[in-house]
Amino acid sequence: MEWGPRPGLRLVRDIGFSIAPGSRLAIIGPNGAGKTSLLRCLYRAVEPTAGRIGIDGVNLWAMSAREAARTIAVVLQEMPGDFPFSVRDVVMMGRIPRREGISGWSDRDRERVAQALEHLDLTHLAPRQFATLSGGEKQRVLIARALAQEPKIIILDEPTNHLDIRHQLEILDLLQTLKLTIVTTLHDINLAAEFATDVAILTEGRLAAFGPPETVLKPAALSAAFGVHATAHGDAAGHVSRFSFALSQPDAMPVARSSRSTGAIR
Repeated sequence: MEWGPRPGLRLVRDIGFSIAPGSRLAIIGPNGAGKTSLLRCLYRAVEPTAGRIGIDGVNLWAMSAREAARTIAVVLQEMPGDFPFSVRDVVMMGRIPRREGISGWSDRDRERVAQALEHLDLTHLAPRQFATLSGGEKQRVLIARALAQEPKIIILDEPTNHLDIRHQLEILDLLQTLKLTIVTTLHDINLAAEFATDVAILTEGRLAAFGPPETVLKPAALSAAFGVHATAHGDAAGHVSRFSFALSQPDAMPVARSSRSTGAIR
């Protein structure tokens, strides 16, 4: 698969992989590697200029917009600030693709919203204005809205961005309880290693590596992708549990920097 905004400019190319239902795919890579462009293809914001995206064997672009919205829910980085709606109203917006005609909300709609609020531990915040919430709370509301859609797939662009460490871990723990196929971009390599069942490394718009984290997340691959010196730190059982990174400095001892502190396609 490939895509570019105009002929001769391809921001993603030579992309091909497949993931099983219920998988958690983390897409990693340096800035400008094409991660967001790939996501935009996956959630049907832009149509690939070559290749196809298939969900259960069906071409994503052969679906109606409504069918696609019922299949894929999206949580983007851009978080609305002054959103003049309550938490319950925002989550209810996830039911719009399921709404029939111009009728009001059904008992089914209200039930699914209540379940999403409960699952994300937001029931007590339901009457609150969205704009008054913290960053972590807003992110949970937007994930609850996606869950209320009843999708097969949830796509997230940097869901832990701008969150402190505790809220990063909470969000990823919550995502693992959803029992859906999840595709997300992540900057933190250690979080990706702990969260994902599959990892894709993008460099210069191409797929450099794809597979389980224990296979893909190797120091050599990370060093090549990010232009740094990567070191793996194993636990007592010999499993790789953490990575640290340093700039390559000739004739100098590098300073380690921890990254934590810091469907089918072809």
